[in-house]
Amino acid sequence: MAVSLPNGTTMSLAKTYGASIAVTEVSNAKPAVCTAAAHGLQDGDLVEVTSSWSKLNNRVFRVSASAAGTFALEGTDTTNAAMFRPGAARVSVREIETLEQITQVLESTSSGGEMGFTEVAFLEDDFASQLPTQASAQSIALNIADDPALPGYIAIKAAAESRSSRALVAALPSGSLILYNTIVSLNETPTFTKNQVMAVTATFSLKTPPVRYAAQ
Repeated sequence: MAVSLPNGTTMSLAKTYGASIAVTEVSNAKPAVCTAAAHGLQDGDLVEVTSSWSKLNNRVFRVSASAAGTFALEGTDTTNAAMFRPGAARVSVREIETLEQITQVLESTSSGGEMGFTEVAFLEDDFASQLPTQASAQSIALNIADDPALPGYIAIKAAAESRSSRALVAALPSGSLILYNTIVSLNETPTFTKNQVMAVTATFSLKTPPVRYAAQ
């Protein structure tokens, strides 16, 4: 059994992205290998993927096995040709160039993500069964001690105003990472509770399931 505490976890928001890198080919492999001339990526870089393969689209991955003209999307598995039709990936990536740590986080909570089900019952049966359908929309809420001068607060506010995709990176004390691709919103009105720290709430609405990496 392995248990851990969140104490020491840092949350960082993507602040700047590089130019889009066109990928000419993606392999059906584990992990998927991308072909892109002069991509300039190195192992450990984080990239946001845009792809006609829906299981890759809008997700954030870590680069591995970087070489001249190729790189891998660590943790991916595109070997299922029915799900990842060969030659139809149409992929581009953009590197997350800078991250801004969100400091003074008091609490992180999540909502949604529950699996939905449809019930199936045939006329001849005296019982019903369930089939899973899809998970509900998921979001993360960060309760942050109020200080509008903090760089993290400023980055969140700018992301909320732009409503563009922003990666959220949770770095756990163990060295593992959780990567989210989100749309950011911010409630700038702080709480006013006697004897409690004034706080604002930033909400990160997930566009896709998170990607997790174990400690290296």
